[in-house]
Amino acid sequence: MKPPSSLDNIRNRRAFGKHQEDLALDYLKAQGLKLLLANYQCRLGEIDLVMFDKKTLVFIEVRYRRRDDYGSALESVTYFKRRKIIQCARYLLLNRRDLGSFACRFDVIAVSPRKGLAQIKFDWVRNAFS
Repeated sequence: MKPPSSLDNIRNRRAFGKHQEDLALDYLKAQGLKLLLANYQCRLGEIDLVMFDKKTLVFIEVRYRRRDDYGSALESVTYFKRRKIIQCARYLLLNRRDLGSFACRFDVIAVSPRKGLAQIKFDWVRNAFS
């Protein structure tokens, strides 16, 4: 049997990342948010989730870290990542004029394992970019 290629590793990482986003989506839906778009991509970047929290349009970045040796999942949202998400949100709003009348906010949700990877913990920071 041959060892996994780097392409296999990329596919596994993407599948794992998608699974974490699905867990976060289920959690946020249980909190009352409604999904508008998942993995919105434009030439400026990507927004993991675009949801409604009542009458507020929420742009959500999902982060996961198995370990926090190099900082927590929440800390991994750098200034440059925030700027990219904001630019992508502006692009979406310019191209979806029907969304322009809603108040907007940027949230970050960190998905992290609890002891032994058996349980998942969510840290949801509302209005994370202010």
